Amino acid sequence: MSIPEQLQVLTTIRDFIRWGSSEFLRHELTFGHGFVSAFDEARYLVLHTLSLPYDWPDDYLDTVLTLTEREQVIDTLQLRAKSRQPAAYITRESWFCGLKFYVDERVLVPRSPIAELISNGFEPWVDSSRVERILDLCSGSGCIAIASKYQFPRAEVCASDVSRDALEVARMNLELHDLSDAVTLYESDLFDAIPQQQFDVIVCNPPYVDAGEMASLSDECRYEPEIGLRAGDDGLLMVDRILARAGEYLSEHGVIFIEVGNSQPAMECKYDFLPMTWVEFEFGGGGVCCIQSGDLKQQQPAIVAIAS
Repeated sequence: MSIPEQLQVLTTIRDFIRWGSSEFLRHELTFGHGFVSAFDEARYLVLHTLSLPYDWPDDYLDTVLTLTEREQVIDTLQLRAKSRQPAAYITRESWFCGLKFYVDERVLVPRSPIAELISNGFEPWVDSSRVERILDLCSGSGCIAIASKYQFPRAEVCASDVSRDALEVARMNLELHDLSDAVTLYESDLFDAIPQQQFDVIVCNPPYVDAGEMASLSDECRYEPEIGLRAGDDGLLMVDRILARAGEYLSEHGVIFIEVGNSQPAMECKYDFLPMTWVEFEFGGGGVCCIQSGDLKQQQPAIVAIAS
């Protein structure tokens, strides 16, 4: 069907959601950057293009669009289908912990199950009443730091990333949430440039994609910055360095949460001597472990030997 034909035959919001879903499936797109199905992503893109919320009532989906609106919606849907870039990069927005964030190709699209941890105040692994200082290591867009500040408004929150480009996006998001003076940003290669201090919670979503998985990434994932994904042969290149120094930055009752995704089996094998708890999420996701400060410090010589 040509575009002129589409403009005549497709007239309602519902028509374009259905057509977009079909186009996405026909082009064999992959999902997972916020939406899990062709239908959900088509609905989001259609409504976003029309400046309507995603939860727009179904009763209004049979509304007839103007010719200009139809052209705009077709352009958006075809851009997603033909370019294969994640929807979040097209709309320049993503959601995390129920909060809206600006995103572009300088940062990964937020989609970590750590959002559920933050919403629960990191409990039961942390006594939320004792959380005074939080570090978001490998911060990217700043979504974890910002969501943590909302959850713990009285806590001192810091965020760090090695990428200047990512930190620029994080600054934009701090301004978006009016938190520019409430969260401290560090440009640092992991802990290297972070002043010595003690955190009650360190949250880290580092690069953790191993060499095999990097070679088979979807086109959508290849739009994301490689620096935020690639993590050596076993996916633990950054994790090794993080564990070697994290104990220095944790309070006596502190904990570190690290997301390693599909590299969980490699981490369990490599650090079989280190007590760690793997978080079970109510709303899906996995590959996130919790390690207590005391266990890290006790096993530090063995950890440093691995990282050396």
